[in-house]
Amino acid sequence: MQQGARRDAADLGILGPGVLGLSLAQWAAECGLKVRLLGRDLEHATRGCMDIERRWARATGKGHLSAETQAAVKARLSPHGFSPDSLQDMDFLLEAIPEDLDRKAAVLAAIGSWEPKHLAILTGTSSLPVSILAERAGLQGRLLGFHLFVPVPRMPVVELVVPGDVADGLTQQAIGLAERLGKRPIRVRDQPGFAAARMALAQGLEAMRLLETGTASAEDLDALMTLGYGHPVGPLELSDRVGLDLRLRIADGLHAATGEPRFRPPALLRDKVARGETGLRAGRGFFEWDASGRRK
Repeated sequence: MQQGARRDAADLGILGPGVLGLSLAQWAAECGLKVRLLGRDLEHATRGCMDIERRWARATGKGHLSAETQAAVKARLSPHGFSPDSLQDMDFLLEAIPEDLDRKAAVLAAIGSWEPKHLAILTGTSSLPVSILAERAGLQGRLLGFHLFVPVPRMPVVELVVPGDVADGLTQQAIGLAERLGKRPIRVRDQPGFAAARMALAQGLEAMRLLETGTASAEDLDALMTLGYGHPVGPLELSDRVGLDLRLRIADGLHAATGEPRFRPPALLRDKVARGETGLRAGRGFFEWDASGRRK
């Protein structure tokens, strides 16, 4: 693995080696992009790159990835600490830190004060209004929403959120990036929750209310949607996969922004988050999960 001593030009920088950041970094390298993974320091980013490399090693061991391809994708990925120098010689930077307005705005403001003007800045937020983030960060007219779905390799769509003051040229750049990643870009209006989060959250919260009132079990409620409507996973399993803590933050934010009862989080969701039963990563949510991410 490269250790950050030499900085090659990068097609895409990803700030935040969390679930989204790692999933995107892996896929972008597999799509042929040169990727720079940025953490709070070099060690943080290096751990993220090592996690991706372990995924590639497992795929090679199972015969899904050739040794030559593994070496090629590994060479496209490098770890770096978050600093002004780490932003140089980069086409795109996607912010992928946790869904918190204050944290995102502070990081984006730092990027705005450090980076060269040619850099296209994207935020991976799934629900926070991009125009508000841009105003807080001093990036009016320069910030786009690029909401990817996890796991990135399997989800062929990106929700592109373009505030009204963004130039068309920057929008076309983002569309070009989406296409290089093999994603269909769907442009939506900038509003709290955009479109995808509002639809998925409303269904997930309603399923939680039905479970809370004893209408049916979690397994049966999900089966109604998978078997009855052809959804690949049910709303409660999807909530576990997304993370119940993230679902709660988004629901609280949307309810505060809109006042709509459909976005009010049910007590069941609050109780599970308070107990640490936040879904797949915690091993327990509405379902139980093993260490490999499979339902028990």
